[in-house]
Formats: sequence, C-alpha cells, structure tokens
Amino acid sequence: MHIRNLITFWITAALLPVIVRAADPVSYVNPFIGTTNFGTTNPGAICPNGFMSVTPFNVMGSPDNRYDKDARWWSTPYEYHNSFFTGFSHVNLSGVGCPELGSLLLMPTTGELEVDYHLYGSEYTREKATPGYYGNHLLKYNIDTEVSATLRTSIARFTYPGGKSHILLNLGEGLTNESGATIRQVNATEYEGCKLMGGFCYYNRQGVFPIYFVIRTDKTPQQSGYWKKQRPMTGVEAEWDPDNGKYKIYSKYTKEMSGDDIGLYFSYDTKPGEQIQVQIGVSFVSIENARENLECEQQGFDFDKVCLSARQQWNDILSRIEVEGGTDDQKTIFYTALYHMFIHPNILQDVNGEYPAMESNKILSTSHNRYTVFSLWDTFRNVHPFMTLTFPDRQLDMVRTLIDMYKEWGWLPRWELYGNETLTMSGDPATAMIADTWLRGLRDFDTDAAYKAMLKSANTPGKDNFLRTDNDDYTALGYVPLRETFDNSVSHALEYYIADFALSQFAQALGYDEDAKSFAKRSLGYKNYYCKDFGTLRPKLPDGKFYTPFDPMQGLNFEPSPGFHEGNAWNYTFYVPHDIKGLMRLMGGENAFVKKLQKVFDENLYDPANEPDITYPYLFCYVNKEAWRTDYQISRLLAKYFSNKPEGIPGNDDTGTMSAWAVFSMMGFYPDCPGLPRYILTSPTFDKITIHLDNKYYSNKTLVIETERPSADAIYVDKISVNGKHLKNRFISHEDLVNAKTIRFTLKRH
Repeated sequence: MHIRNLITFWITAALLPVIVRAADPVSYVNPFIGTTNFGTTNPGAICPNGFMSVTPFNVMGSPDNRYDKDARWWSTPYEYHNSFFTGFSHVNLSGVGCPELGSLLLMPTTGELEVDYHLYGSEYTREKATPGYYGNHLLKYNIDTEVSATLRTSIARFTYPGGKSHILLNLGEGLTNESGATIRQVNATEYEGCKLMGGFCYYNRQGVFPIYFVIRTDKTPQQSGYWKKQRPMTGVEAEWDPDNGKYKIYSKYTKEMSGDDIGLYFSYDTKPGEQIQVQIGVSFVSIENARENLECEQQGFDFDKVCLSARQQWNDILSRIEVEGGTDDQKTIFYTALYHMFIHPNILQDVNGEYPAMESNKILSTSHNRYTVFSLWDTFRNVHPFMTLTFPDRQLDMVRTLIDMYKEWGWLPRWELYGNETLTMSGDPATAMIADTWLRGLRDFDTDAAYKAMLKSANTPGKDNFLRTDNDDYTALGYVPLRETFDNSVSHALEYYIADFALSQFAQALGYDEDAKSFAKRSLGYKNYYCKDFGTLRPKLPDGKFYTPFDPMQGLNFEPSPGFHEGNAWNYTFYVPHDIKGLMRLMGGENAFVKKLQKVFDENLYDPANEPDITYPYLFCYVNKEAWRTDYQISRLLAKYFSNKPEGIPGNDDTGTMSAWAVFSMMGFYPDCPGLPRYILTSPTFDKITIHLDNKYYSNKTLVIETERPSADAIYVDKISVNGKHLKNRFISHEDLVNAKTIRFTLKRH
C-alpha cells in the first residue's frame, strides 16, 4: 500500500536546501492542493510563468493498470492517490481537462539495467514539495530524488545507496498524444534531441510541435547508450524469436537513434550516499537554443542555488499581496491559489528572444515576454482582471502576445497551446479579455490591430470564421439555433453576447459609436432564449420555436444536454453578466429573480467547477437588500469546496481560474463582468489585506482592505467605507478601487 507523508512547510523547510523565514508567503503554499478530485494540478517544481516544470509522473505503467494513462482519461501527469512512479516529466500543464505534454521522463534506478517502464517503476514515500522544489524516496531502489527548475531548464539530484546505478530518459512515454523522437550523443555526459508533442484533447488538427532538449550529467558514466522497443513480428519468425516485441539495448551504437519508443541511459558504479545531478534545457525552437537556455540559466551544477532562486522568485510574486488574520489553513488556501495562478500562461521565448510563430513554421523574435497556454475561455473571467490589477506588466505582455498571434495567423486565439489553436471550448474570449484590459486602463498595446482583430471575428461569415463558425445564424437571427441535438448552440451564443458587449464598450471608448450601438444590440440577443414556462434559457430551433421536449435539469454531472456545453439550463440561465437588470425584468422583477437564484443554491444546481455559473453567488448584490445572501454563499462555498487538502479545489483548476475565484473571494471583491471595469464587494476572509500596486501604472503604492470582525461567525457586511466615505451599494469601479488607499468592512453576525 502506498505510504504518504504530506509534510507542511515548517517541517519541509528543515529538509530543503534553503533557508527561509517562517513568515514568508511562500511558506504557506501547499503544492499538493488540487492534486486529486480532478483538480489536475501537480506538485512539480516550476518558476513563476516559466515553461519548464518538473513533475513526478505516476499515471502510467502500474502493474495492475489501475493508474495507466491508456486505461482511463488522465489529463495530469500526477494524481495524489496514485502510487507508481515512472520518472519526472519535463514541461507540463496544470489544472487542465485534456492530456498533453508531460514527456521527457527522467528516472533513477539501481541494480541490473531495466528499460521497460512497467518493470522499472517504483512506489515512493517521504514526498515533499514547496514552490520550486519537489522530492521523494523511491522504495524499490532506496534512492532520494530532488528536482528544481529555472524558467527554461531543470536540475535533478539523485542520492544513491551505492552499487550499480542508472539514469534513464524515456522518450517514448508521457501524456502527449503524439509519438516519435530523435536523440544523439554529443559527448560522454551530454545528449541532445527532440520529441514530438501535440493532439491536445485529441482534436484532429495538425496541432503538433517538437520540443528540443539537451541533457547533461555532472559525472561521467561508466557506460551510456540507447534503448528501443522492437516492432512486434507475426508469423513463423515471431514463434522462435524470444525477444519479439521487447526492448533492445544499444550499448555500443553511438550515432543518433530515432523511433516511437526509444530512450537513453547512463550507468554508474556509485558509493553509498553518492549524488548525481542531471540538467535538462528545453526549447520549442531548436536544439541550439535549448543548449543556450541551459548555459545561460545554469552555470555549472548547483542544485541548492537553483532551488533557492526559484523559491525567491515565488516569494517575490506572492509578497505582492500580504494578508493578516485568518487561520493558517486559510492562508495556505489563499497563497496556494495565488501560486496556481502564476503557473500559466507561461513564457515561450528562449533567452535569445526566439519563439515559434502562431500556426506557422516560422521562427520569430520578440522584445517582450511571449506567452503560451492561453486557456482563455476560462481565464478571461477572473485571472486576467487579477493580472491587470496586481501585475499589469505581465498582463500587457499577454495582451501583446494575443495581438501578435493575430498578426502572425490572422485570428485571435481561443485556446492556444505552444503556437497552435486547439479550438477547445467555445466563444471569442480574447475579444473580451483585451477589451476588458483596455477599459481597466492598460492601453500600451496596438489598439488599432486589436480592434481590427475583434471586428474580424465578430463579422466574418460563418464558413470563413475560425472562431464563430455559426456566425451567420447569430447575426441574422440574433441567436444560434439548435440544429443538432447536442450542438451547444445556447452556450455558443452566450459567449458571443459577452464578447460583443465587451466589444461595444471598447468601440464606444474608441469613438466608434455606430459599432458600439450595433454590438450592444447584438449582446442582448440572449432574450430570444428566455422561456417563461420554465423560467430558464431554452434552446431554440431555426424557425423560432423552442426546442421540445425540454428538461432544464438535463446535463447534470457533465451529461450531454441539448444546447448547453458541460452543464444544463440552470448553469447558464444567469450567465448574462452584462445585462442582469434586463434578465431580472424577464423573470418578473427583483423578488422573482432572487427567488430563482436562491433555488440554484438550495437545490444544489450550482456547479462550483463550471465557469459559466461561478459568478452566480455575487448576483444577489444587484438587489441591495439581498446582498447578505452573497456574503453567506461566498463564505459557505469557500469553506465547502476549498481546503488545505489534496482535494481542496472543486474540479479542474482550469489554469488558475478556480484558484482566482478563491483569491478574489477571500479578498472581498470580484470582477463580475468582462467589459465593465468594476468589482462586486463581499466580506473578506482576512482582517487586513495589503495589495502592493505597481507605481508605473497606479498612483497609490498600496491598497489596504481592513475588516472589523466582532466574532468568527460575523460574515455579513454591515457597512463599507472607502477612504472613510460610506459606500451605498456593493459595487466599486476599478478606478475607485486602485485610487482608494483604504477600504474598510464592518461585519456583523446576522
């Protein structure tokens, strides 16, 4: 049975090769949060927004196949309850719902050389992780493993018990849906090569791309070489060949090796306690760039130096927000969520500025950070407004990246992965993200190009429209009709309405009044879907009639639902953040609106892991006298779904989106609508929150949120003051927020 020893920082710090202060925010991060319950995060080592991550890989090759990636849908290289370790994967995704990347598997072993991962895998214990560091103890081999990372490179330190010892680099396995690799020897301690990646969500496009690498060891091996799995034979030959379909080890062949299932090994004769360090540099441009990345980011082998630097980078990021009060668990939940928000998007360019262009074989160069892994359908709602507030320089580079993608490819992306559009999920989220950023005051990007890109996706006919394939119906009818039973038509249209609203606000600010009116009108087309009989949105047919038979409950637990994507009518009915007052009128006024919204929570119709309804608990604030319901629901949902445990995220973290919901909610404000630069206020978790603002963009150095809390169960807002002035409702503009030196909440019990 697998043994766990999940060690909190005050114990872990004593084991790590770094010295930190107990009060550092990084000491509150628990990288194991979200590593089960389909959170799909991992505890691997990574730097903030770095593209190198080093992650324990335990979803492949268990003897009974319980945890094998080919036996079930694993979209993560690591799951907390799994037990069969087959190496450290390099460059991984965090919090996503589809498998990809998670390759270049590095594994230490002892004894006779074995290269079949089913046989060399090991159970492990003494697992420990903190930002920039991960380590465990391999029970089969009595080996201690440790890994850390820079932005583009990794370092591993393996402590051996003595005797025959090996380091394996498996290029045939991983999470990626593609196969094929090449490797060649440079010298006794260095090899170079590439591995093919791609096929995210098994989407049938040409979305493949190579990862180039250089691997080095700090000690010369007694022997090194390749392995390759033999192609199974059939017929008479297979009957007498005992090695048919097995792995073949190449100990003398030193030229390059290629294939679908190949690997590299280094063999040593170690003394008890001897350590061997391994570095890997990667690039998505070339082997030469991978080597340059390695040489620039690591001079020599110094595990402790790399680990300390990674930890300090994380501490600098997390220190942007200081919290006081609350429990240690609450601080851990908060800072871990903040940590998760800075894993993606991650940089793509090499140290020389080169990167692979969007949907192209071209290699271009950039003067700013070029980002990748844009899960925009998720992150445009809260991650990017958070970046706009707290790290405007990073947010601007992300916007510039999206505009550069448009210039390179002709379209803004929806869900981009290493220069490829995956077309995962729906809508036109880049329009909403860019417009919202500009409207919140960050404008140092090519506004004209951004606007042209938005107009292209909004107005191009469906047959030629890469993002809005059903644009003909949408523009002609005002809605997307149900043409096939499970075509997600309502979900598509709702995303377009939000994008068009944000575009209308952007157009108006730029002085394009006619465009603004047109897109604002289009954004109200959701009313076509409102059905008074059910009191929910309901799919419509091309002839204008409602789809029947209709069950608004159909679609629970991700079951297919006509017109809706990953949810049902209840998950989407209030998903019109730009016109809640209009929806309220359709429902019969404030009382009917509140009653129906409360029903969502009373009957467990709210899905905390589904983006379209995550703003629902904040919507009570549109009726001022009912705002207490927001305070109650936020407090309840945080306590129920977020915890200092491996299952402490309610579902896929979606590259930080669920974590961003928790961070905003614990701070007491939330961005409720893309294109409206404002926030809804609720009772904060902590007694004092200090947000350090970037003076290049904001005049105040800090925003301080103070909470007067007479008792622990005082969760309801009694009054809110901004710089001593009483606030009459729960809304505050972005401008007022960043210019407020102090926001003070006074809470009450009932």
